[in-house]
Formats: sequence, C-alpha cells, structure tokens
Amino acid sequence: MKLSKRTTLLIAALALSTVAAAQNTSKKAAPKEAASATWPTRTVKLLVGFPGGSTPDMAARTLAEPLSRALGQPVIVENRPGASGNIAADLAAKATDDHTLAVVINGNLTSAKMLYAKLPYDPAKDFTPISLLTTAPLVLVAPMNQPSGSDFFLAARNGGDKWNYGSVGNGSVGHLGMELLKSTAGNLGAVHVPYQGNPQVVTALLGGQIQMALVPPGIALPQIRAGKLKAIGLTSGRSALASEIPSLTDAEVRNFNLEVWTALVGPANLSKAAQTRLAQEVPRIIRDNDTRQKLFNQGWQAVGTAPEGLITRIRSETAIMGGIITMRGIKIE
Repeated sequence: MKLSKRTTLLIAALALSTVAAAQNTSKKAAPKEAASATWPTRTVKLLVGFPGGSTPDMAARTLAEPLSRALGQPVIVENRPGASGNIAADLAAKATDDHTLAVVINGNLTSAKMLYAKLPYDPAKDFTPISLLTTAPLVLVAPMNQPSGSDFFLAARNGGDKWNYGSVGNGSVGHLGMELLKSTAGNLGAVHVPYQGNPQVVTALLGGQIQMALVPPGIALPQIRAGKLKAIGLTSGRSALASEIPSLTDAEVRNFNLEVWTALVGPANLSKAAQTRLAQEVPRIIRDNDTRQKLFNQGWQAVGTAPEGLITRIRSETAIMGGIITMRGIKIE
C-alpha cells in the first residue's frame, strides 16, 4: 500500500513524539533509581535504649565504625535509655527518614508486648529485622556457702519460698529466666527480689540477702575468680566467654537454654534498598575477625545472621517467654 506524503510525515512525527516521551520518562525515573541504588544518602543513626558503656551500647559502637566505612556515610550511636530499652525501640519503630535503626535486646522484640499493657509499638509488626548481632549466656551464681552442682538444686527445692533470687527488675531476662529455671529444675519456690542493677544484685548475693541470681559473665567472673561467689552453671552450655564455668546441664538441669542478645532492626517502612545493603554489610562486619575479637572482649559472642535468622530467633523465644509470662501471670504497669 502506497502512503501519501502527508501520512508519512504524520507517522514520523508520532514516532519522534513517542521516543521523546520514553526518554523523558527514563530521565524522570533515573534519579529515583540512583537514589535507591546509593543508599544511604546521609548519616545513619543507631538508637540504643541503654546508657553509654552498657553492653548493648558497646556492641552498637563496635558495629558503627566499620559500618560507616562500608556504607560511605557517618554512622552514629544515639543513646535513648529508659523503660528497659523500649523508648529507643519505639523511636526506631516510628522513624520515617529511612536512616534510623536501633540496636535492641531480646525483650524489646519478644517479651515486651506480653509484659506491658500499653507498649507503644508492636514488636511483630513495627520492625524490619536485619540481623542477630551478638549473644551471651548468663551465669547462675550463689553465695560461697551454698553447695555446687545438682546438690545446689536439691538445697533450693528444700529451701522453698524461704529462698530468694535477685534480678535487675520485673520482666528482665534475669527475672523471666529464673522463673523458667524454677519450673525446669523441679518447681523451685524461690521468691523474686528486684534490684536497680547487677551491681546491687551482686552486693545482695555477697551479703546473703538472696541465694541465687542469673547475671552476665562479665559481672560474675571477677567475683567468681576472687572466690567470693560460686558459679553453679551457664545457661546455654559451655562457652568460650567463661570457659572455666560448667553448664547447667552438668548440674543435671535438662532442656534449659537461655541467652541475652542484641539485634539490629529498622522500622517497618525501611526501604528495600536499605534492607538489601544492610543485609549484605552487617553480617560480614560482625563475622570479621577484628570485630569478633572486640565483641568477645566485651563479653559477647559474635553471630551476624541474615534477617531470616533473627526472625527465627524472635519467634522461638517469644513462644518460650510467652509461656512463662502467662504461667506466672507476670505484668509490668
């Protein structure tokens, strides 16, 4: 079919218009694609719900420096202590700048919703899990006049509610862990006594006001090595963090495993670009030999999982802690 000159010109004009429109669309999309590909575009903030010098703070600062180098942007740690880390967790959950993350502890992602009637965030819905960073066992410690091994638990059962145990507060991992241990080790009757911090718990142990407590290895080891406190066992099997301390399994406590841990999370609205970049960089950094040694010196075992590893840990521990919270009727007002 032969086309007229006018029709040919019209077709050519339409073709040019289509090409131009496609080029314009491409130009408009390019900045968004470039921005997505180059996340982060400014300073990244790591919120920590505990004071400077605390173990979660040290873990966050150990991550911040190499993460800054990897991302090519400053990474700063901002401490927002209070409410067992829930203040910082809430701020991270509500962040909208795509550059605010949080280093949180177990309870913020597992037991908090069951403990607090008015928790301002939902751990299951308001976060993007990024990586399980570090773990550490706790040590069951007792005054030096108590027996060791399985004999300790026999004495604890005989002591009933005349025995006391200490923790750093209602709903803390030391509190929930001891309630779990009381059930696992044969229905112990020891009564909970909350304190402001682990130094006060140790003082109470040394003074004989309480008969046992679960405390971090870094707190327990100096007293154990000085012969002032007795180590009954570690809560997660033997560990290089405290190689001289037996596990609770050695004291014939079966099916008991408890650790404290830190994790990196972002808000639920964290961009896919940020998620992808962090999932690549954070596990690599945490598993690096230099980072691993620094964390070990702080009393942490480096882990550095993919997001799926953190999700699995959250689900498992939520189920376990939820069971003990429900069974004991534990609540925090």
